[in-house]
Amino acid sequence: MPLRPSGSKYGHYTNDNNNYMKILQKSIGFITLMAVFVACNSSLQTLKSGQKKFDLGEYDLAIKDFEKVIKSDESGINFLIAESYRLSNRLPQASNYYERALAAGNKNQDARFYYAFSLKALGKYEEAKAELEKYVKPSVTNRINLEKAKREFENLKEIGAVINKKTYFEIKPLSSLNTTGAEFSPVLLNDELLFTTARKDLVYKTTGQPMLALYKTKAKATETESPTLFSQNLTRSDVNEGTPTFTKDGKLMVFARGNNGKKKGNTNDVDLYLSRLIDGQWSEPLMIQTISDSLSWEGCPAFSGDNKTLYFCSNRPGGKGGIDIYRVNMDNAGRFGRPTNMGSDINTPGDEMFPYVSPDAKLYFASDGHPGLGRLDLFAATRKDGEITIENIGQPFNSRFDDFGLAMIDKDHGYFSSNREGGKGDDDIYYFENTRPNETPTNPPVAKNDDPNNPNGSGNETKKVVKYFLAGNVQQVKMSNREGINEELKVLLEGVKIKIIDDAENLIAEVESDKMGSFGPFAVKENKEYTIIAEKTDFYTKREAFTMVGKAIPQNKLTKAETDTTYFVNVLMDKPGKGQIINRLFAIESIYYDLNKADIRQDAALELDKVVQILKDNQNIKLELGSHTDARASFKFNVDLSQRRANSAVQYIISRGVAGDRITAKGYGETQLVNRCADGVECSEEEHQQNRRTEFKVLGVE
Repeated sequence: MPLRPSGSKYGHYTNDNNNYMKILQKSIGFITLMAVFVACNSSLQTLKSGQKKFDLGEYDLAIKDFEKVIKSDESGINFLIAESYRLSNRLPQASNYYERALAAGNKNQDARFYYAFSLKALGKYEEAKAELEKYVKPSVTNRINLEKAKREFENLKEIGAVINKKTYFEIKPLSSLNTTGAEFSPVLLNDELLFTTARKDLVYKTTGQPMLALYKTKAKATETESPTLFSQNLTRSDVNEGTPTFTKDGKLMVFARGNNGKKKGNTNDVDLYLSRLIDGQWSEPLMIQTISDSLSWEGCPAFSGDNKTLYFCSNRPGGKGGIDIYRVNMDNAGRFGRPTNMGSDINTPGDEMFPYVSPDAKLYFASDGHPGLGRLDLFAATRKDGEITIENIGQPFNSRFDDFGLAMIDKDHGYFSSNREGGKGDDDIYYFENTRPNETPTNPPVAKNDDPNNPNGSGNETKKVVKYFLAGNVQQVKMSNREGINEELKVLLEGVKIKIIDDAENLIAEVESDKMGSFGPFAVKENKEYTIIAEKTDFYTKREAFTMVGKAIPQNKLTKAETDTTYFVNVLMDKPGKGQIINRLFAIESIYYDLNKADIRQDAALELDKVVQILKDNQNIKLELGSHTDARASFKFNVDLSQRRANSAVQYIISRGVAGDRITAKGYGETQLVNRCADGVECSEEEHQQNRRTEFKVLGVE
């Protein structure tokens, strides 16, 4: 659903912008396909109709068309049907179609990635792990999916412990409230239960369901009265609305609104709105401008118990991947400050959504990036002595389906949402009750030392302590010519200002490098991410990422009760100079494009965000964004295409707050190929991809 997105319908910087007609051509041969369809014009028209609906995001209607001509292509159309199911939040139904597409030789790299997650959605965990292992390889160009696949592969190693975690809670569906459509995100307000439901007259063509609205009912456990519209003032007929949160006094609410189903608004046009209760009526809602990002998706708001913090979700640039949870402070006048990412303890390369602060101030949320049973599982985050612990809350809350949207009456009773089997259809709302509130729930069995899924040992022995530290040195890169041979020299730099911040932007340390160019050591923590910022007059300001994720030493590898371990980082600096290609110095990957496309892909946006940061850190430089194509198509077409790609990248950077006069777009067409793939040379798609790139060159230094 648009306010509960799934798959790539999360609305990253663009839609999945693969050229799907290219997939058809690749899978079976376009000329052969067209010959078949010319013989049967109605099939051709049906295919075109399905393609058009798919491109418009009308996935439910597209499936109906594709199913009529599926025998004509066992690779391309099967893949399109699978994608239609995935993008409309029906991943289990997509599995068979991904399998058929792959068996028929479909070459789209992400087909196997999504197939693996569809297997997980069916509870086929070992098969999912096997497919992820096949997917993870250096040739994968979608770096975001690659990182998510690596993490999910590790998560699946822990699936046994998650399955064995059970509680004394029992759940029951709200049969008098649920329908064959969607009901989700229950919220308690005084004596009423509010929820988001697909009950408007206008149909949202992405899913084939009515658009979403906010309804209310009187509720007592599983008994509910007939639901009614929450507020006419908050309801527009042509958009989706829902997932509200309220201040403790019930006089201010924030909710999500957007997704009108049109081509230009079917992913990213969900924003947060604010309304106040005045004389018993909710005021005309206003978009929260300080939070909303025009290029991103924002939703799932939740107030803290003291009303001073609003949690919300967004796929905006600069996050950890997918949808992240953010927090923003609100003052007594209802004004919001600057949003802050919740950091990598909570956010993952996957998606974290539906934050909820319980009466005892614990933060709950749904995620597909932490070890879980299905798509979205429910997790609890607790903080103790500055450390955040994430816990899967176990069964029966979690299943192999989507489980999310928690709302507690008290610690033993409440509601949540799920699209699990046994409901009336799509998302349903469930009531939960602790049947043994005074007893300790069951826990996963203790793992043995030889269990590969538990490298930290049995848990019976005294835990050994490891103290982790970060240190490093700063070097300048210089080029030297000795006997006609260019050499790269590294000179240690003294007096470089070093700042270390964590992923929540807390300052950990601030020093200057010594005569040997060294700094540190400074204490760091397991599973945390850090940024080293190096500054020196006449040099580029440089940021170097450092992560402790995956660096913890297993308990069974430790020999002493206490161990100190220091990790070292080399920070390379340079002086700005006209004509420099800065990709290497700043570890920027060349951004890539799909065939005949100029759209900014999700993975490309992450690299452009690095360029935005470089320009903000270094106000004295101007850059050229030089875009390139592969050698296919005509010379003129490629020049025009590369210029459109450069323009697209420049516009993206301007949209992130960089002045337009600091960046120039230049299209080079196919004139600067990086490999052998000129006209007439047969190359793989991966080789052609290397030429579809954008590079970053210094045009001037002030």
